[in-house]
Amino acid sequence: MSEAVRLRYREGEEDEALSPLVRLDGRGKRTGGVKPGDAVIFYDLRGEREVELSEAMVSPQFSHFKISGPVSMTTMIEYHPDLKVKAAFPPESRLKNTLSEVISASGMRQLKICESEKAVHLGYFLNGKTTEQFPGEERVVVESPKVDDYSRAPEMMAGQVADELIKKLSRNDSRFFAVNFANVDVIGHIENEPAIIRAIECVDGQIGRVADAALSLGVTTIISADHGTVEKWLYPDGAIDTGHTESPVPVILMDHGLKSKGIELNNGELSDLAPTILSLLGLAIPKEMTGKNLVRGETGKSEKVLLIIADGWGFREEKFGNLILKAKTPNFDRLWSKYPHATLKAGGLAVGMPEGAVGNSEAGHIHMGAGRRIYSDRVKIDRAIDDKSFFKNPVLLDAVRGAVGKKVPLHLLGIVSFYSSHGSLNHLYALLELAKAQGAKEVYLHSLLGRRGERPESGAHYIREVEDYCQKIGLGKVVTVMGRFWALDREQNWDRVERAYRAMFFGEGIIVQEY
Repeated sequence: MSEAVRLRYREGEEDEALSPLVRLDGRGKRTGGVKPGDAVIFYDLRGEREVELSEAMVSPQFSHFKISGPVSMTTMIEYHPDLKVKAAFPPESRLKNTLSEVISASGMRQLKICESEKAVHLGYFLNGKTTEQFPGEERVVVESPKVDDYSRAPEMMAGQVADELIKKLSRNDSRFFAVNFANVDVIGHIENEPAIIRAIECVDGQIGRVADAALSLGVTTIISADHGTVEKWLYPDGAIDTGHTESPVPVILMDHGLKSKGIELNNGELSDLAPTILSLLGLAIPKEMTGKNLVRGETGKSEKVLLIIADGWGFREEKFGNLILKAKTPNFDRLWSKYPHATLKAGGLAVGMPEGAVGNSEAGHIHMGAGRRIYSDRVKIDRAIDDKSFFKNPVLLDAVRGAVGKKVPLHLLGIVSFYSSHGSLNHLYALLELAKAQGAKEVYLHSLLGRRGERPESGAHYIREVEDYCQKIGLGKVVTVMGRFWALDREQNWDRVERAYRAMFFGEGIIVQEY
């Protein structure tokens, strides 16, 4: 299968949108196709992009396209509380006293505006991984462009998002506003420098519009980001890095009276934003929030506070490979020079990830809202593998033993990467070891590729590594490979999800035959 991936590269394809490949045996018969009643372990993390494909695989009432029938699915973490599957590492008790919850409990109203690409982040993740919409919380979601390649529309819907916010600022009784501009993160994952420059400059323009409108209305405004992306777009050897970064992010605090008051900002981390916002609103910081107020000096109470999230806008002073510095950003530069500013850690332990790990939109928004460090599912699973409790996990054991007992295949579905925020090869390898220890004989791998934070053509390298690992332990066979574009949708592009489903269940795709 790794050689088949390389052939697709020669046809002009890349990992993210790689056409589905399906394996046939030496007699031309489908190998490892998923059938109703089979056991599937979806080992991806995060979950917001995994829900749609999971629904198609487990819901008997699924109606968006024709399905074969439900499977017995287990997930590594909980993707959605309404998805009726068992999670091996379920969420701990809901985060209490997040930014949005405290504002709601105080009786204040709040308004969140973004486009649909980031609706999950500004809602579910910012609220502490809960689907609950708190009393007094209003959300406005502008539909993202329906395009196969966002580089064709790098402005996305930023102008419309800004329009909605500016309209609401003066007419709405909310005390807290949050807006997310998605462009830099979304376009930054595509190898198209001109499109990225346009995305940066578009966001800069909208930041200027929104900040000026807010300041004219007396709204205290904070500009920050959830993680970095294109400020470190090149590896040292000049190869393109389309992934997230470990860079800090900027933070600017704006209010017409601040300069005269001698206010300064401390450097910190993303979890410091929530207590800072609560302090500006005159609200008490709950004991659960261990983050610090970034403001040095006395600001007084703000009538209204706006948080502008320039998604993916990292801070890095070095010019090499820095598309933020290469773009024209007069509005950001003006505000940075005029108002108190600092930087916030947005990767590694500061956002609950392993030391040195890059940030991501999930961890970034969780920490902005939680006001405390929340250790990620990746860290918890890595620790479980290290202390061997992973191999005694009752949910995983039930899934594997169920497949062995019923004499049905076990399918392992997920991202193939060491660096993706959606999962790790170490987790796949641990599942293969667990399956072998439990006597599984038929184990099939359905691999998703996505070049975010990876070098060009890394997918073929990873598939080869997985194939070698399976051969080494004598268990497992890669039978489906495709770009994550098809399988990990979150915009209800059901045609994409159907293509992924039909590859796994019906063997529809580019044929790769054994010899």
